[in-house]
Amino acid sequence: MIHAAFPKLLSSQIAFDIARTIREGFDKHYRLFRQAAQAAKRHFEQGDWAVAQVAARERIDFYDKRVQECVQMLEDEYDPSELTDEVWRELKLHYIGMLSGHKQPELAETFFNSVCCNILHRSYFHNEFIFVRPMVSTEYIETEDVAPTYRVYYPARDGLTFTLKRIVTNFQLNTPFANLSRDIGLVEEKLSSLFGTLEPNAQVQVLSSLFFRNKGAYIVGKAINGSRELPFVIPILHNKNKQLVLDAILTEEQHIVTLFSFTRAYFMVDMEVPSAYVQFLRTLLPRKPRSEIYTILGLQKQGKNAFYRDYLQHLKHSSDLFEIAPGIRGLVMLVFALPSFPYVFKVIKDFYPAPKETTREHIKGRYLLVKHHDRVGRMADTLEYSNVAFPRNRFSEDLVKELKHFAPSLVEEDGEQLVVKHLYIERRMVPLNMYLAHADESGDDAALEHGIIEYGNAIKDLVAANIFPGDMLYKNFGVTRHKRVVFYDYDEIEYITDCNFRVIPEPRNEEDEMSAEPWYPIGRHDVFPEQFDKFLLGNAKIRKYFMKHHADLLSPHWWAKKKELIASGVIEDVFPYPQHVRFCNRDSLSTPANHVTSSLLETFEHE
Repeated sequence: MIHAAFPKLLSSQIAFDIARTIREGFDKHYRLFRQAAQAAKRHFEQGDWAVAQVAARERIDFYDKRVQECVQMLEDEYDPSELTDEVWRELKLHYIGMLSGHKQPELAETFFNSVCCNILHRSYFHNEFIFVRPMVSTEYIETEDVAPTYRVYYPARDGLTFTLKRIVTNFQLNTPFANLSRDIGLVEEKLSSLFGTLEPNAQVQVLSSLFFRNKGAYIVGKAINGSRELPFVIPILHNKNKQLVLDAILTEEQHIVTLFSFTRAYFMVDMEVPSAYVQFLRTLLPRKPRSEIYTILGLQKQGKNAFYRDYLQHLKHSSDLFEIAPGIRGLVMLVFALPSFPYVFKVIKDFYPAPKETTREHIKGRYLLVKHHDRVGRMADTLEYSNVAFPRNRFSEDLVKELKHFAPSLVEEDGEQLVVKHLYIERRMVPLNMYLAHADESGDDAALEHGIIEYGNAIKDLVAANIFPGDMLYKNFGVTRHKRVVFYDYDEIEYITDCNFRVIPEPRNEEDEMSAEPWYPIGRHDVFPEQFDKFLLGNAKIRKYFMKHHADLLSPHWWAKKKELIASGVIEDVFPYPQHVRFCNRDSLSTPANHVTSSLLETFEHE
């Protein structure tokens, strides 16, 4: 059977059968992906947070499992000698024909690439075998027989109160609201203050699916009043009585961008046409690259693919050299950057100086842990790549020497290319130690205090997510361009519940007191918070601000209490928006994990 679109060109039954197998593999993947998002609604309604967390982690692995299933089927079915160049060329053409009318063609193309690149060696496959750029348009898919991506409401005709109530109730959440009329009134008051009188053609557009993450559900939309557009997000939470409340309405760009930050876990969203959701979200987040929007929607492989295409485009239109990234050199990672590109490239070294004791597999496991964990806005998401070919002439000689010295097993020169066999890419930030040093040297005490407040808040947010950073030195944290502190050195992280937080024993005698070495036994997972003082607070100003805002971090009892809370099954609230925008704490949600001062809340920065 030959696809009708190419009756003369295509004659290989093998190519057609392989194309069909890959498309069916993708369709199975996306069916399961949507089912996970649909289950998220039930988990939210029931307040089953632990199950929701497990489901979110498991979904991250769906893609790789389906790719490996597909690869295994093809390797079992076909001998490598059957897969000639002509078969590969026809295979791609058949696949393009099979995506006619498909609702997720861009994702299916990426899946095709993943399968092919798992079968073919890097030195063998050619661009004509895979989708280097999209071949099937995602424009106007909704003109076909699909459910609308967003619903449209007309408040000038129906009244704003009725419209807002319809927006909420149309999601048909199977959990009662504590007082929906009261909450609608608060939302209406905020919208009315921003818009004033409604124009006759005013409308509200709301995405048809809720966005689920952690303990919240989010209504995402925009209000259009004449020539004005107002993006908004309405968080829905459970109160202590297991009833629902509208917790806020986010209308400021900085708050909405923060919600969709690269430092947070992926949303669970049921999308028939994901490209339409991405297009709608880009009208709310015009400065967010398409790749990041795909990623935050849980389509991280598509985001990774789109990012790499953006990177190649940038490389083509720039001429600066890759060079060693500024800052203190890491013991386990070699970090380099392209100055004109806002990301860094991280390579695991082949060897590590004392006292560092670790392995490449352990480090990769820590990065995988972070990928699967709730990052609570405090850990950068990373993109992991294998066999990345860089133009050799774009590398400084110092960088090439460093790579060949510290990671010779991962670097290969191939003609005009320099191939790095494994690396991570993440958003570039200013190392916190450099930020604090600059603030101190320039006499900017406000920036210095802000940095320390954010540093402590980052640690407390991580603790709420059951993460102990391990190495808490300032150099392992970064400051985003919007002055939020984010952790990015993962090789020593542990679960809080695996740590043993201890008080330093009193010296038994004068010899103990004068000893340069500890006089007490130390286990592998023992942590002595009192010692943080020695490593972190040598600067008098930093000490002053740290003790003012975060002295509790030096207390073993504070850490032990947090561990006990986590071990008991309590999942703390870490809000992805500032406390001051919440309507109020009237329904007594559990105490926020991020104990932020009111002054910082008023200047909450976005990603």
